[in-house]
Amino acid sequence: MVPNEGDIATEKRKAEEQVVSEEKRKKKKKKKKQVATPRPACSWVYFSREFIKEYIASHPESSGLKAATKAASDAWKSMSLEEKAKYTNRAREVWDNYLSTAPACTPKPRKQTKLVTRCSPGRLFNVLKRLTPEQKAAVKSMGFGSLLGLRCRTLRRSLCLWLLERFNTTRCSLEICGERIPLSPKDVELVMGLAASGKDVVNSGPDDLIAVLRHSYNASNRGISVRLLEERLAAPEAGEDFKRSFVLYALGTLLSPTARLDVSPSFLHFLTNMDVVHQYNWGKFLLDRLVREVSRFRQGKQRAVGGCLLFLQLFYYESISVDGLGPLATAIVPCLSSWGEDEITQREKRERKLGGYGLGEVIFKERCLVMEYPECRDQLDGPPVDSISMGVERGPLFEQVGETQADEEQINGEITMDEGDMPVLIRSKNVVCGDIAVVVDSVRVPCRNKEYGCNETVDYMNNDHEETCTYSPCSCPLQDCNFVGSSDQLSLHFSSRHWDSGRRFRVLKG
Repeated sequence: MVPNEGDIATEKRKAEEQVVSEEKRKKKKKKKKQVATPRPACSWVYFSREFIKEYIASHPESSGLKAATKAASDAWKSMSLEEKAKYTNRAREVWDNYLSTAPACTPKPRKQTKLVTRCSPGRLFNVLKRLTPEQKAAVKSMGFGSLLGLRCRTLRRSLCLWLLERFNTTRCSLEICGERIPLSPKDVELVMGLAASGKDVVNSGPDDLIAVLRHSYNASNRGISVRLLEERLAAPEAGEDFKRSFVLYALGTLLSPTARLDVSPSFLHFLTNMDVVHQYNWGKFLLDRLVREVSRFRQGKQRAVGGCLLFLQLFYYESISVDGLGPLATAIVPCLSSWGEDEITQREKRERKLGGYGLGEVIFKERCLVMEYPECRDQLDGPPVDSISMGVERGPLFEQVGETQADEEQINGEITMDEGDMPVLIRSKNVVCGDIAVVVDSVRVPCRNKEYGCNETVDYMNNDHEETCTYSPCSCPLQDCNFVGSSDQLSLHFSSRHWDSGRRFRVLKG
């Protein structure tokens, strides 16, 4: 039988495929397989190897490796630290040698296409809706009252991912719109309403100091359950346990979430004394944790991005204008209460219409914003535009420029701000904002000692009351105690907390 042309072509194609597959097989066989240096074993492995070998030799009737491993585990648990030292030192020597000889492992650059984060403003929003008036008052007393104005329930993940790609963790700045915008704790205060001054928040220390708190919150190595905190916050009580649970929940879901689902138990270190929580610099803590979490993510140490991404999102909205530099607009401080779901949706539409993120203009470097504080918003006689209502308690921010000053500072009697007093992100020698009418004569604000019991309202400009206020805070005279409160509160604190102290004093009533 004579083969036709089709059979010949088929045989020829099969022969070619066989030759190609044979060449691939030879190349794969010649290719050397790289074997990575195995990681050294721990002390338990060294002990178990030695123990199992002796156990099998002395117990030939045993059922095998399973029984020997069980016996080794029981023996290891009953050994003292001195008895384990032999194996611990051996494991440490091998590990040190491994670290000194093993080649450095450079993580592959992470190409993130989908943002994974535990920052969930919606969870905190739902808890805030259920708080009682007493619980809201407790939240305010700790310095977290601005969170009660939270209106945003979801993150714009595409924006957050875009900002993370332009977040310089070394300089702590955002490099957007052709500008490098530095971030500081003061920015956190303006956006989130958290204090940017006070004592540093330290989340480390001896574990025995928080052992009782860890037990009360069922804290495991993974952390404190978020659902457990939600159950505790559902109770109507507003005491110390509620305060601690609220701070843990706010940190774990919004202000300083980690890559894990649970709340870090290290936060308990600065929550042992709830009377001093309002004295901490929360703005610095939030920013430091954000930088740390983003750095760990970029190094490939975690899959999710931690830190307060809502701060980055709202900071971008407040810093970048998509409508051009028009007339001065009123900015609510803190900005957290200005952005709800409707406002954010409208802003995202304008971003898309403009062509995407980063195509607007940096506004804080171009002009002064009129800052309006919610607590004084209704106390001004004039309209909100072209007026300034400052609800701070640190003295006036503006001063009228006299005719004897330099010409550069006296343009038709404008108002100037010194560099250290500017409540915006500008940092230059002097900023002159022309034609701004300051309406402060009729403004009355609460006494700065309100949290200590004073109910007086004082004139913003002529404030003589606070110099003689009987509710001025006093600190505890004992060195190891950080309590600060009014004289009456200090007397109660000293008699209840330091009743065994040899020091005695009494409160003199004027």
